[in-house]
Amino acid sequence: MSVEPLSIPQKSALAFLASSHAALSRDHQTIWSFHEPSWREYRSSQWYVDRLRAEGFEVEQGSAGMPTAFCARWTNQAGEGRGPVVAGYAEYDAVPGQSQVAAPHRAPRPGTTKHAAGHTDPHSALGIGSFAGFLAAKHAMEAHGIAGTLAFFGEPAEKMCGSKPVHAAHGYYDGLDAAISFHPHSFNALTNGVFWDTTSAPYWSKIYTFECEAPETWQNESHGGSVAHAHATARAPGAIDAVCLMYTNSKLMKESMLPHTGTWTLNEFIPVAGQAAADNLAPAYSQIQYSMRAPTLEMCAAAFTVLDRNAAHVAAMTHCSVSSAWITKTRSGLPNHALAEATYRNFERVGAPQWSEKAKEFARQGQRHLGHEAMPEPFIDNMTRLTPPAEAEAAFRSQLPAWQLNYAADDYVDYTWHAPTVRLYVARPTLKAPPSGARYPEWLRHAMNGDPDCIDPMWSKAAQVISMTILDLMTDPSILRRAQAEFRERTGGGIGGSRWVAPLLPSDFQAPTGYNWPEWVDTPRGREWSIL
Repeated sequence: MSVEPLSIPQKSALAFLASSHAALSRDHQTIWSFHEPSWREYRSSQWYVDRLRAEGFEVEQGSAGMPTAFCARWTNQAGEGRGPVVAGYAEYDAVPGQSQVAAPHRAPRPGTTKHAAGHTDPHSALGIGSFAGFLAAKHAMEAHGIAGTLAFFGEPAEKMCGSKPVHAAHGYYDGLDAAISFHPHSFNALTNGVFWDTTSAPYWSKIYTFECEAPETWQNESHGGSVAHAHATARAPGAIDAVCLMYTNSKLMKESMLPHTGTWTLNEFIPVAGQAAADNLAPAYSQIQYSMRAPTLEMCAAAFTVLDRNAAHVAAMTHCSVSSAWITKTRSGLPNHALAEATYRNFERVGAPQWSEKAKEFARQGQRHLGHEAMPEPFIDNMTRLTPPAEAEAAFRSQLPAWQLNYAADDYVDYTWHAPTVRLYVARPTLKAPPSGARYPEWLRHAMNGDPDCIDPMWSKAAQVISMTILDLMTDPSILRRAQAEFRERTGGGIGGSRWVAPLLPSDFQAPTGYNWPEWVDTPRGREWSIL
């Protein structure tokens, strides 16, 4: 099959990326080195805000009330038409407990502990790839007088599916004509390509807070015995018992929450446990967060009905009060074939990413360090080939029930209900399994995320495909017409249509930034990693 030639604006965008590659590689190193966790990405978001303003974007910092979010817009007016509004975004949150130096041996980053955050997917390269693509499109639009608006969002806390449902609920995605979502490859069956029908699933998360506010009312004090001392009385179970009972009983009840079909997960995190010394005092305060991935909204609702009921009973058992608050609620992903086809066609024009001998030697050193024989070709074959949409879709369908249309989770799905959206995947460095079939430890994958030779081919290829697709949308009205017609058909008439799903969070939702999420804190002892 012949590949269509590049347009003149697309050639300009690719030339811009080639000439800017070294600088953009250094930019990635900057974000990778910040390695800030969810809702605490202060330096990372500020870096993007400053750069976007320097590039001529108008930037709203702290959009939708989220301190580390932003909304940036740049408009090029040419001729009489306003042109389309095309959106994309950067993510930049890292994951606690994944600190790793960019070297083929296990070690946390200098000046940190192994408990500090590190980029796993990596969002550092996700953000730079998208950012570079939008800068290249902007350059070409200016050079060739192309009308249109670029909307570029800063989306914190993706690991909690945090910001995009909030931006959506607050109306920030209203008025978009199309959106491009890029992610480093997560599925070896889809290394370089696009989602087709099977898209990401809903992700819901809620936090439960237990408080033992009046432990002295647990029992009648006259039964405390003949010694008149408060410590001699039976104390209220309190908040530690509450969170332990909530954790264990909800674990035991997992198989009673949902049918044994479809792929769903329920995970827990305990940010606060007790807030009391090991004395004969009832612990006063505890919290537990539940996060769920499930194929349908109804399955999410069913599981949280059980969790709500468990929390109420646990609170009664432990002499606590309980309150709950949503951390996030996403919708399921909505596909768009027209935009997926246009994006994949551009991927075909530039080809799959390729890795240098230096990148391969980094991988081999990691293999040797782990006691494996170094391979001449250490990376999986799919990294350097395109994955046609039909091939990827068939791979997904082979492992899922026929009724299940959504799998895994990512909060990009909230874009898909406000504008035609494509989900682009580009291969990240991934090692072939050794002959024994043993799995590599995660630290080696994370180390390659910070090595320019290993990670630059991924984000730079994403930038090429993104910039070219933006320019197609700006210059070929037929692509956007087809994408928007499909969007209206899938939603039953567009936003507000008969099959449209509105944001699941209220329009006045306050992002959950005030909880004790893991972060670096400054103390008289110096800078420390803290989970309070």
